[in-house]
Amino acid sequence: MTMAALSWEELEALTDFQIDRVNGNTNAQSRLRLFGKSESDVRVTLYRDHHAWCPYCQKVWLWLEEKQIPYRIEKVTMFCYGEKESWYKRKVPSGMLPAIELDGRIITESDDILMALEREFGALGWSMNDPKVVPLRRLERLLFRAWCAWLCYPANSAREDQRNREQFVRIMAQVEAALSQTPGPYFLEDFGIVDVVFTPYVERMNASLYYYKGYSMRGENPRMSAWFDAMETRSTYRGTQSDFHTHAHDLPPQMGGCYENQDPQTQINQSRVDRGAWDGLPDVTYPEPETSRAEALHRVVKHHQNIIRVNPADDRLMDEALRCALTFMMTGEICTPPAGSDVALRYLRDRISVPRDMSIYAAKRLRTALEKTAALVGNQQGTPIPVRHRRDQDPANFVSL
Repeated sequence: MTMAALSWEELEALTDFQIDRVNGNTNAQSRLRLFGKSESDVRVTLYRDHHAWCPYCQKVWLWLEEKQIPYRIEKVTMFCYGEKESWYKRKVPSGMLPAIELDGRIITESDDILMALEREFGALGWSMNDPKVVPLRRLERLLFRAWCAWLCYPANSAREDQRNREQFVRIMAQVEAALSQTPGPYFLEDFGIVDVVFTPYVERMNASLYYYKGYSMRGENPRMSAWFDAMETRSTYRGTQSDFHTHAHDLPPQMGGCYENQDPQTQINQSRVDRGAWDGLPDVTYPEPETSRAEALHRVVKHHQNIIRVNPADDRLMDEALRCALTFMMTGEICTPPAGSDVALRYLRDRISVPRDMSIYAAKRLRTALEKTAALVGNQQGTPIPVRHRRDQDPANFVSL
């Protein structure tokens, strides 16, 4: 015996998840952040991408959240997943992201943005040009280049891939040494600008090297692992944090390609990231909040009509299948979906985006429910995720996000 799928009304009654987008914890759905201040205090508008995929946007976003500077958010489409909005190109002809508008003045380039914000609102611990900070900023760029050399160019042989790995590991050892210079987990005596500078790309390195190279950044580097653990104690970082699945599949069109090696561990890691189990992946280590299922349900119920509409499957089939998955997620009771819905459910499983749609643990709960429900009726996979573009994630379908 299996349970019948709950109706949308019954499902909605199972979640009371709410967040204060304006004054509460950092979240990807906000359009205005006040931190308890007045809207008249807003001098900054942040232009960032819809999906929270842009690393340089994350850097500015995290800085504003840590400093609690009141600001507005305008979301813009990245070239890799849609057409850039004409209103934005009138403001920023290059289409470059991020940008801020500070007292009516447009500023681009993330480092220039942070320096301008420092001049107006003060430094985050240390300034960008502090003698302690500059060498660490250079180290971050060295690590970035070593990562790109390993990830973004096809190796002609296993030996060449190994050389690229060794080059990355050498630079990573310098990062470990830098982190060892302070008694705490951060790059300097306390959290500050250096941690903000490192955050976007080391988060993406952690995901992409695990998926494409079989390399665990947290597992191989204890100081970096402790740094990630410390970052995850901060609600500001948790609100911007993504997961392995999102980054593994949003990076290829942004980076011009990500190339896997033939290490057996790579295949194991790819299977876990793509098909589960998602619990225990080294993309997060802080304890799971009790609200993760309620959050996932809230977000899906809110957008279920669009989710069903953009799925390649028949609307009625996807409607029932999705309700089956959510019923299982919330009750633990088996709910068998319609025959042939395995493809539809896995299509959605593969297109959950963190933190755009929900937080990292909420996404794990939803992916798990979708996969377990799909497995009841078959093992067919959804339409493959594109690698040259991500037009399958066009935000025009979800303008209310």
